[in-house]
Amino acid sequence: MSDPDQPPEITIAAPDQRQRFMHTIILGFATDPLVRFSTPGADVYLEGFAEFMTLFGGRAFDHEGAWIANDGQAVALWLPPGVEPDGDAMMELLPGLVPEENQDDMFGVFEGMDSYHPHEEHWYLPLIAADPAYLGRGLGGALMKYACARIDQDGKPAYLESSNPRNISLYERHGFEVMGEIRSGKAPVVTPMYRAARG
Repeated sequence: MSDPDQPPEITIAAPDQRQRFMHTIILGFATDPLVRFSTPGADVYLEGFAEFMTLFGGRAFDHEGAWIANDGQAVALWLPPGVEPDGDAMMELLPGLVPEENQDDMFGVFEGMDSYHPHEEHWYLPLIAADPAYLGRGLGGALMKYACARIDQDGKPAYLESSNPRNISLYERHGFEVMGEIRSGKAPVVTPMYRAARG
């Protein structure tokens, strides 16, 4: 077990570690406003949403973009330029996960995300989360610092959507700026954020 008084160790996860570290993502998003709006039932969330999350950010494992802190206490899934989520499969899966009364609002959220998504080459952060047992140890900040240094080596911009307003200040500290707000019916507000290319 890592020493909480030491800086987090950041490593790259291998493709065969995908399932293991997706568990951290699932734990970390268990209280996320948008995610639990879409899957309010614990059974559906735990049994079905892992596949959706893997379609959203799992390709990071195949492109050395799955960066983990302290052997999985926190995970950031970054998609490098040219790599996108499996959007078609996500949209096919969504109706089986989301209550019917929330489906139109969720589809509206994804339409809004598409409208803000940059068209130029960029790094995209679909998912970042910490195991709740390890919150408050600076793991998210360490992952963001590592990611921004790597992205700056490429000289590319970066983009993300914050589905939890509590995380916006973390992203702002690492150079991301709010682009607007995505609102769709009763769904929680999603905040698209952009970090201009550096270097």
